[in-house]
Amino acid sequence: MSGPHLRDFNRIVFFTGAGMSAESGVPTYRGAGGIWKEYDYRRYACQDAFNRDPAAVWEFHNYRRRLVAACAPNLGHRIIARAGQREARVTVVTQNIDGLHALSGSRDILELHGNLWRVRCDTCGVKQQDSHEPREQLRCDGCGGWWRPDIVWFGDFLDDATLHSAKQLISSCDLFVSVGTSAVVYPAAQLPEYARAGKALRVEINPDETPASDLYDVHLRGPATEMLTRLADGDPHLLDPA
Repeated sequence: MSGPHLRDFNRIVFFTGAGMSAESGVPTYRGAGGIWKEYDYRRYACQDAFNRDPAAVWEFHNYRRRLVAACAPNLGHRIIARAGQREARVTVVTQNIDGLHALSGSRDILELHGNLWRVRCDTCGVKQQDSHEPREQLRCDGCGGWWRPDIVWFGDFLDDATLHSAKQLISSCDLFVSVGTSAVVYPAAQLPEYARAGKALRVEINPDETPASDLYDVHLRGPATEMLTRLADGDPHLLDPA
């Protein structure tokens, strides 16, 4: 008798981290080659740095924009987007700021850490969506304040409404698939606890064990695209709990 199949689930949450986009060429932030190994976040990715020298912070973030703009959604992104075209409700809860889930066609997306292609005025709070290119206009048309990337920097709090929605959806899902998350960034690292409390089948896709691995029923050790392909192809025993 075969185990559960992806099509057997009605409320699916894909919880994605940097490993989801690594195969698209998006630089990761931690680990070997991570961007914070090369750049000091205290100079480029916190509110204090922005207050001191917003132009320097924008120089760094425009560099990041150029890197990410050269990347395209990979097969894993597209598999998740196609899953959302079924009758099941599929939500992406992502720690990534690269916008690749939306580019691949996913519709129901909660961006925990913001979006690299969106800005907000540091003075009046208005937000504006950008195209995928470096930002040239750095001052708000309305009040003259500095635009800042609408992302969660070190020391920032997550948006309460977004985090609340993520907790509710994860608590009520019947399949929770974590893809490429390091499980070291809080409060996002706590979200699998809500899937466990809700009795969802929990699947971890990651080449390596993480601090949260014991929260999962199924561990798929390998690259995101390969494991998501096997999931989509319907390997009948892939989702059998170990």
